[in-house]
Amino acid sequence: MRIKYFSDTDTALFEFADRDVTETKEINENIYIDLDDAGNLVVMTIEHVRQQASLPFLSYHTST
Repeated sequence: MRIKYFSDTDTALFEFADRDVTETKEINENIYIDLDDAGNLVVMTIEHVRQQASLPFLSYHTST
């Protein structure tokens, strides 16, 4: 999984898989999901992420 943040547009891009996107669905006016041909989640985009998620920072945790 990769997470990209674009400060100029306050947009976060969460890449869950390296597959071709065949459909984009709008969840609301600031959240979009991209799906592959089987309906699996490939990418989630959140615009105005600081306002949407109220995130002062991002932290990632993994369990071993």
